[in-house]
Amino acid sequence: LLSLQQWATIRIEKGVKKPQPQMLKTPTANGIIERDETPMEKEIARLHRVDFEFSDIFYFCRKGFEAIVEDEVTQRFSSEELVSWNLLTRTNVNFHYISLRLTVVWVIGVIVRYCFLLPLRFTLAAIGITSMIVGTTLVGQLPNSSVKNYLSEVVHLTCSRILVRALSGTIRYHNKENKPQKGGICVANHTSPIDAIILTNDGCYAMVGQVHGGLMGIIQRATVKACPHVWFERSEIKDRHLVTKRLREHVADKSKLPILIFPEGTCINNTSVMMFKKGSFEIGGTIYPVAIKYDPQFGDAFWNSSKYNIVSYLLRIMTSWAIVCNVWYMPPMVKQEGEDAVQFANRVRSAIARQGGLTELPWDGGLKRAKVKDTFKEEQQKNYSKMLVRNGSIG
Repeated sequence: LLSLQQWATIRIEKGVKKPQPQMLKTPTANGIIERDETPMEKEIARLHRVDFEFSDIFYFCRKGFEAIVEDEVTQRFSSEELVSWNLLTRTNVNFHYISLRLTVVWVIGVIVRYCFLLPLRFTLAAIGITSMIVGTTLVGQLPNSSVKNYLSEVVHLTCSRILVRALSGTIRYHNKENKPQKGGICVANHTSPIDAIILTNDGCYAMVGQVHGGLMGIIQRATVKACPHVWFERSEIKDRHLVTKRLREHVADKSKLPILIFPEGTCINNTSVMMFKKGSFEIGGTIYPVAIKYDPQFGDAFWNSSKYNIVSYLLRIMTSWAIVCNVWYMPPMVKQEGEDAVQFANRVRSAIARQGGLTELPWDGGLKRAKVKDTFKEEQQKNYSKMLVRNGSIG
């Protein structure tokens, strides 16, 4: 499949009258403009003057235009640009005719994915979901004991592995000696709703989340009978103290499964790690960081919830070639003396970003649906002022 993708990419480059080398050949070109990645402090240091000069404002004008054309946050909420065609889409550009030979390859791929792979995957997914509901419901009728816990883990692992097969999942788990332990908190970057299945394929976790309706609600009500998942009603999730209290009670019981939390709070497009909410790091206990990195050559696992509903998303990934990813278990981390929850969260985020080869961004993932808070704007204004004064740009 890889050789076929490379051949198709070469055909595209030859067939397009006006090639776009930045899009097709540059691995780091994920945007529509070329940026200078030099940190702002160094840029301003170059502008060092004894007195302020009017031309100094051009630097800030350029940065402002760059942010208007394409800021570094918004692009993280859409599918990442690919270096080569993966026979699903041409990066993020709509399909366009290049040659008859290339079109035939694409059509054959559509037939294979929709007529052969999709029915098989749908059948496996139905088996996995039904088994999860029935299995956890039956296990949930047993009295609390080590036998019940054992059977619950068997059901969760078995059903999760069936669901991974339904996605043609190919997963490599690294450093298994660092796997999260009971009584701990597993923290991971978030790309897709299937992140939880990817991790549960290799070990059981207690999930944390809001109560849903429909099929998801049926699954939640069934699984919580067999496993100590922590589900919150919509009214409860807004009560930060109540959430923290319930999570602390769970962590305090060393016989319970490790909690799985995605502190970004939303899905990011597999290129970056954004701000971690501090609530997960105020609970106490040991943090087990996990880095997840998907390979987009075989299928795009990112869920753009602003563009696709969950049904459309599942159809897209179940008609991909496969879901391929790497999972790195990292050494446990604890809060250091004198370190607050925000600093601890940033330290864990940095470790995950380095391990997964992801870009670390300080912005809140909530910007996916909300406007920038005034406090963020004021903080940036203060940073600009400090840098100007420190570098002598203001006399």
